[in-house]
Amino acid sequence: MHLRDATFPLLVTAALFLPPGGGSDRAARGENTSSGAHPTTWLPLVGGSVALSAQDWNQWRGPARNGTVAAANTPKWPAAAPGWKRTWRVDVGEGYSSPVVSGGRIFVHSRRDPDELVTALDLASGKVFWQQKYTTPFNKNQYASGVSKGPHATPLVIGDRLFTLGGMAVLSAWNTQTGALAWRKDYSASVDTSKLFTGTAASPLADGGSVIVQVGSDSKGGRVIALDPQTGAERWTWTGKGPGYASPVAITAGGVKQIVTMTNGSIEGIDAKTGASLWSIPFPDDWHENIVTPIWTGTHLIASGTRAGTHAYTLRQTGGTWQAADAWTNPEVAMYMSTPVLADGVLYGLSSKKKGQIVAMDAATGALKWSTEGRAADQAAILLTAAHVLVLTTGGELVLVRRSPAKYDEEHRYTVADSATWAVPVLLADGLVVRDATGVLRLVGS
Repeated sequence: MHLRDATFPLLVTAALFLPPGGGSDRAARGENTSSGAHPTTWLPLVGGSVALSAQDWNQWRGPARNGTVAAANTPKWPAAAPGWKRTWRVDVGEGYSSPVVSGGRIFVHSRRDPDELVTALDLASGKVFWQQKYTTPFNKNQYASGVSKGPHATPLVIGDRLFTLGGMAVLSAWNTQTGALAWRKDYSASVDTSKLFTGTAASPLADGGSVIVQVGSDSKGGRVIALDPQTGAERWTWTGKGPGYASPVAITAGGVKQIVTMTNGSIEGIDAKTGASLWSIPFPDDWHENIVTPIWTGTHLIASGTRAGTHAYTLRQTGGTWQAADAWTNPEVAMYMSTPVLADGVLYGLSSKKKGQIVAMDAATGALKWSTEGRAADQAAILLTAAHVLVLTTGGELVLVRRSPAKYDEEHRYTVADSATWAVPVLLADGLVVRDATGVLRLVGS
């Protein structure tokens, strides 16, 4: 599938333009721009109040950034009928950015043209605690004319700071309680959407006391930058190829902490302390669609692309020099936009082959253990619990698959939204938080 033919996901973006200095005067001063008077659908809570003791889900793909859901956050799965009951829904505007949860609040980054919005909602009731907005005129890439204007990167919460990264690489730090703007870094000068790049999509990463972001474009090159979360001061910068659409991850290989990320034509290993380049693996794509977040198994680094297939590499340091070596390749499993999950040496994901196959493959050898026949989903957000693999399709269906390397064993299939669902959902002990095409909604078991 070419980018011009695709419905864009949670990650791939059309670009935004934020004027230097960024945003309205009120937002720049950190003032709230909403008292919460936005359309909210109120429904009675099932069984009384919503429990707020769930573990925080503070970043892209959860606390460990790997799609794994803790036992304390795994709900009791209702029967297929009546399934899930909606307790509230709040209209927040369009976008593909996933919601995050911290301290009993939901934070979501969205857009109501010509503004980008950042909203804090009460997890129990959907009440808007605060909302900030800043004007961001948006110039779509020619291949992205049929999709939302984003934003795409998932916010990050560290303590009382919320970090958002817009499509034009404007990084903002907000106070989670008040919505006050603490600082802002505008990297929009490095973004050019006139060729293949469609805008910033890499979700901010917390590592080693820093916030790490990836910005740039195909024509202007890329940067990975570590910043002080309190002040926004830059601590180190890596420069190289323009970014892909995957999000960076932190791994430890050979006793060395590394930041691993995708550019538009490579996989890069960066020293987490200094920003120095450690190793680079060519990973070309004709349309620069390197979208899937890399997976580190402890022994293998796994990357996948819709045209490249799935590849695994080993990482070794010899005589002070790092070497990345091919371990295996499976061209028949080609993941486009859906990042897989890893459990007990098995990788569970969605291949773009046959218009969408849910697959399980051996992470050590690349051997396919099982796959569905096809047409399972265009794209999907994939999560892992102790007993299940969850596949939230872009069509608003949540597929509950028993976790097994032996066979595909579907337990339940639920309809959880009435419109497209590109974002990663949040699982809670008593339900789900789902983002649809224009809003955020709370579901509990019926």
